[in-house]
Amino acid sequence: MSILANLSFAPAHPTGWLSYSFNLLQSLQSLDIDVLSPIEFSGMKCHQSPPYITTEFGMKGHLQRLLWTQFRLPSIYRQLKSNLLFSPIPEAPLFSDCSYIITVHDLIPLRFPQWFSKTQRLYCRYYLPAVIQQSEHVICNSITTAEDLMNFLKLSENKITPIPLAYDSKNFRFFDLATQNYFLYIGRHNPHKNPERIIDAFAALPNCKDYELWLAGPSDSRYTPNLKAQVAELGITNQVKFLDYVPYDELPKIINQAIALIFPSLWEGFGLPVLEAMACGTPVITSNLSSLPEVAGDAAILINPYNTGEITAAMQAIATDSGLRSHLSVQGITRANQFSWEKTGIATTEVLSRYL
Repeated sequence: MSILANLSFAPAHPTGWLSYSFNLLQSLQSLDIDVLSPIEFSGMKCHQSPPYITTEFGMKGHLQRLLWTQFRLPSIYRQLKSNLLFSPIPEAPLFSDCSYIITVHDLIPLRFPQWFSKTQRLYCRYYLPAVIQQSEHVICNSITTAEDLMNFLKLSENKITPIPLAYDSKNFRFFDLATQNYFLYIGRHNPHKNPERIIDAFAALPNCKDYELWLAGPSDSRYTPNLKAQVAELGITNQVKFLDYVPYDELPKIINQAIALIFPSLWEGFGLPVLEAMACGTPVITSNLSSLPEVAGDAAILINPYNTGEITAAMQAIATDSGLRSHLSVQGITRANQFSWEKTGIATTEVLSRYL
């Protein structure tokens, strides 16, 4: 009884989806899995998928992948004599003979449609619900996303299993390095990530000139120019660094040396940077909304992400109170230790085995 894991979306450089997929598959050793991907994964039975349909090719790659998924993937499924298709993202062939389970990470485009393109809105309003309804079962990474599936798409609770993500404990750990003078944000520049309020909150610090704000995440022609203009208008160009994409192996050190991770997102399906920062012993300021309290527990300062003053006050408290920093560091490491890929793998194996 074999499973075909569809990683045809996989880009050459690490992303959140790819990290989830790779770490999860490594923890499913008890299952017979074929991996369909444009890149090779050591120790796994890999089969080549087209390199031009990955997330690196943007909307064009996305549309080509959907066509390939619909018309080519079912024949590969039959050729490999697979019994179940597993997709770590919510993509699968419709009206086919493929029996499949998918992972849904969030429904953010349905919650904030004004910030997404017409194509993305159509995808989430028509294709995504069809895939979800035709799936055997849906895995999601938080109770929050499970509730969104029930509220937005009227999916039965019996068809959903929330399974938390985990982190790479070999890389994201406490290094005992001296703290530097910067606050850190990790993520894209999309509006729902709340970067404008992060910048405003930083600029409002009473001693703003004593610190820096580092924004680690890929530039986006739709949003980054406006953020840079905001920084210039506030007169803090010398204090704000746009790091663009940071290589995976450089992230742990950058996180370890930050005063705090600032992650006041308006909505998250999970919020992996929060977990990775806690694992590094770095204090975290994050939102009191969506899945973020599920991840952070009582090991972070939870703020209203719509209230810039609360973000500023939390930054000021951590920057000036060494006792608070030490407390959050210890609490964060303890909290992060509750998450592991082994636990995620065991829970996922149970779901997949049920449908083989």
